[in-house]
Amino acid sequence: MPSGQLFTRGLAVAWLSVIVLIPLAAVVARSTEDGLGAFWTSVTNPQAVAALKLTLLVSVVVVLVNAVTGTLIAWVLVRDDFRGKSVVNSIIDLPFALPTIVAGLTLLALYGSKSPVGINVAYTQVAVLLALLFVTLPFVVRAVQPVLLELDRDMEEAAASLGAGGLTTFRRIIFPNLVPALLAGTALGFARSVGEFGSIVLISGNIPFDTEVASVFIFGQIETDNVTGAAAVSVVLLAISVLLLTGIAALGRWGAKHER
Repeated sequence: MPSGQLFTRGLAVAWLSVIVLIPLAAVVARSTEDGLGAFWTSVTNPQAVAALKLTLLVSVVVVLVNAVTGTLIAWVLVRDDFRGKSVVNSIIDLPFALPTIVAGLTLLALYGSKSPVGINVAYTQVAVLLALLFVTLPFVVRAVQPVLLELDRDMEEAAASLGAGGLTTFRRIIFPNLVPALLAGTALGFARSVGEFGSIVLISGNIPFDTEVASVFIFGQIETDNVTGAAAVSVVLLAISVLLLTGIAALGRWGAKHER
């Protein structure tokens, strides 16, 4: 291996270790510093279990909604021409650029007790769902959009010439090509939902056993100086994220094989 390539690879690994691997290893070590028994007690605490269940349940609902609406939005942006299309295309990325605490404040102003539209869902599980839908909106759209742009339209035209309807063409030709990107986008959205904090902390009310999600529970444990317990629940979220990233990598390999 050339020395230059060896150096750049070593530098990349060292930087990754300092920024990602070592901090994560520190969290795992902190979570078990009182023993595995204390770790298990922390993650099976009823309040922690309730927070984890709510986080996973709402994240699954968010994924299902995003899979449909994200694909629809991507389709409209690619296949339809209308005035203001570039503006809509830019707005899609707004949740990426907007600080999440600002997103939470915006949602609280819109759907709180002084809602200008007369909808008050603050401090409910619906509010948690709305916040997560807001911050995860771009993932499916931006994953599916490039695939639609590169899709060969000749196949669709050939199917139409043979008498296939729009729904049949979508189901048999378009959708199979979208599946890898759709799954990758929903997985990334799910990972974001699981770890989201800023947009939820204001509008959810953080009510234990009701609207408290895992990230807010972890923050509460740190505030009460139970850092080890917070680290233990963080490791559970970390494990979920690792599984998701592994799945995304597998989907990428499957998608590449599918294209060949």
